[in-house]
Amino acid sequence: MALFMTHHPKLASPTASWFTMAIRSPALSLLLAACLLLALAGRLRAEPCIAVYWGQNGFEGGLREACATGYYKYVLIAFLNQFGNGQIPQMNLAGHCDPNNGGCTFLSSDIISCQQDYNVKVMLSLGGGIGSYRLASKEDAREVAHYIYNSFLGGSSSNRPLGNAVLDGVDFDIEGGSRNHWDDLARNLKAYSTPEQKVHLSAAPQCPMPDYFLQPAIDTGLFDYLWVQFYNNFCQYSSGNAVTFEQIWNQWVSANVSKVFLGLPASPQAAGSGFVTPDELIDSVLPIVKRSEKYGGIMLWSRYHDVIYGFSPQVKNHVCRDRMASLLSMRVRPFMKV
Repeated sequence: MALFMTHHPKLASPTASWFTMAIRSPALSLLLAACLLLALAGRLRAEPCIAVYWGQNGFEGGLREACATGYYKYVLIAFLNQFGNGQIPQMNLAGHCDPNNGGCTFLSSDIISCQQDYNVKVMLSLGGGIGSYRLASKEDAREVAHYIYNSFLGGSSSNRPLGNAVLDGVDFDIEGGSRNHWDDLARNLKAYSTPEQKVHLSAAPQCPMPDYFLQPAIDTGLFDYLWVQFYNNFCQYSSGNAVTFEQIWNQWVSANVSKVFLGLPASPQAAGSGFVTPDELIDSVLPIVKRSEKYGGIMLWSRYHDVIYGFSPQVKNHVCRDRMASLLSMRVRPFMKV
C-alpha cells in the first residue's frame, strides 16, 4: 500500500524558522555572522607562517621531518653556493649528503611529501655566507637561470641534484661576490613562471636599507617574499633600539614586494647578536610588525638552531597576522528585514 504525504504550507522546518528569525532580527543576524566567522577560524589560523633554512647541519633532522612538525610554511634548502662566472655549479648540504655526486636524489621524495602532505613550499636558496658565486654579465645570469630551471625547477636534466621533484622557487641569500646582475637573474627565473607552475622568488637582505647586494633585484617588484635579516646589525631589535627597529621595518614594508618576514636567529648561538626571546617577540616585537598589511610572518635561521632551542613551538600560535581580528573588526551589516 502506498502512503502519500501532503505538504502543509503553514508548517515550516526548524531550519527555516531559525533563518526567518535571523533575517528579521539584527541581533540574531550579527550572532549568525559571528558564528560563521568563528567556524572559519580554524581554517584561517591553520596555515603556519614561519620560514626556515634547512641544510646546513646534519644534526637538524631530515627535510620531511621538518615539514611534518607543522611549524613551517616555507623551507629553504641551503645552499647552492657555487655558480656563475664560468664555474661548475655546486651545492653544499653540510652533513646531510653530497648533492654533487648524486648522493642527495633521495630528497626528492621528502620534497614531494612536504609539498603534498604538509602544504609546505620548498625553495632552493642561492648564496650563503660561504661560497664562490658571482654573475659576470646579463648572459651569465641567463645561463645560471637556465641551469637552475632545468636542475631544480620545472625543466629537465640528466643531472638533478635533488632528484626529479620540482621545487617551488628560488631564494636569494646573497652575502658576497659581486653586486651586479642579480636583477637580471630574477627576471630570467621569473620568466619561467607559468599559471600551472609558478616560480616563487624570495630574498634575504640584511636589515639596513638599501641592501648592498640585492636592492636592484628587489626593486624589480618580482619577489614574492622578503625575509629581512634583523640580526648582526644596528637595526636589530632590542628594548633600547625599538625606535630604530620600527623605522627600518617600515622602510622594508614599503618595498615593492608581496610579503615581508621578520628574520631572526632561532637560538642565541645562531647569530652574533640579535636574538630575541620568544616572550619578547610575542609581547614587544610582533605588535610592531603586525601593524603592516605586508607582514607575512617570521624567518628563522636555522632549522638546526630551532631544533636545539625549540623556538617555533613557543611562538607558532602567535606569529601569524590575526585574520580573524581583521574580519571581526569589519562592520557586519544586518540582513534586510522582510
